[in-house]
Amino acid sequence: MKSKVYLETSIISYLTAFPSSDLITAGHQLTTFDWWENHRQNFEVVASELVIQEAGLGNMQMAQKRLAILKDVKILDVNDEARNLAKMLVAKKAVPEKAAADALHIAIAVVEKIEFLATWNFKHIANAKMQAKIKGVIRAEDYEPSHICTLEELLGE
Repeated sequence: MKSKVYLETSIISYLTAFPSSDLITAGHQLTTFDWWENHRQNFEVVASELVIQEAGLGNMQMAQKRLAILKDVKILDVNDEARNLAKMLVAKKAVPEKAAADALHIAIAVVEKIEFLATWNFKHIANAKMQAKIKGVIRAEDYEPSHICTLEELLGE
């Protein structure tokens, strides 16, 4: 059985964005293209209604590209259980209030028992300083945390 991976919106954005002149971002884009073309078949890939909403924002042409990519991805509902866990992540200051949508991405992956949450969002999701608190809140609410990672961590066998 394949491991499940939840793609947070930054993955879809990097996959469809114009090549960046920033070296780090360009490297992440190349990793994203490589993973999408050569490694995603090793996983059951999922996203959520929240990813659909976020991907549909901004420049209409780019939004259409992002949404087209998501047509081949299983889309999870955003349910009350996930909303409640996201609220706890914010209330217990594991995720800042201004990043409530990021808390919801984390909560959706956890509630749906997704093994991996892949993201390029280092500010509020793949943030090493925040991980202990995020995991602590999730475990205190009787859930098992998803492994939050970048696509680089999902390139191996």
